[in-house]
Amino acid sequence: MENTSGSLTIGALADAAEVNVETIRFYQRKGLMPEPERPLGSIRRYGEADLARVRFIKAAQRLGFSLDEVSELLMLEDGTHCDEARGLAEHKLHDVRQKLSHLRRIESALTELVDRCVARRGRVTCPLIASLQKAE
Repeated sequence: MENTSGSLTIGALADAAEVNVETIRFYQRKGLMPEPERPLGSIRRYGEADLARVRFIKAAQRLGFSLDEVSELLMLEDGTHCDEARGLAEHKLHDVRQKLSHLRRIESALTELVDRCVARRGRVTCPLIASLQKAE
């Protein structure tokens, strides 16, 4: 994205992108966003390209991409590297599916333990606590 000079201060940029000012600074430190020159005796100004870049980064993060992965996507942002972008998305999709599978196993184990807790009678040890103690 070409950085067109603009009239947005860092605060206005953050507000427009619905992020914190420190988020903008963090992205700059990570190399995800350029830091505009500071005109002599003035403050840095950001343009529409900067706003679009922040929104791109946030949209990628909402899809689960790490900042390192976002950095890779930013290198492909001109839209002419669809195969590479698809490859990154396929890898992320594989990771998401693995996490979902893991979460389903956790859900199943917790459901069983909760059911065992509900079904216990008398002064029997809590099945959930007993299960966690055995896992030590």
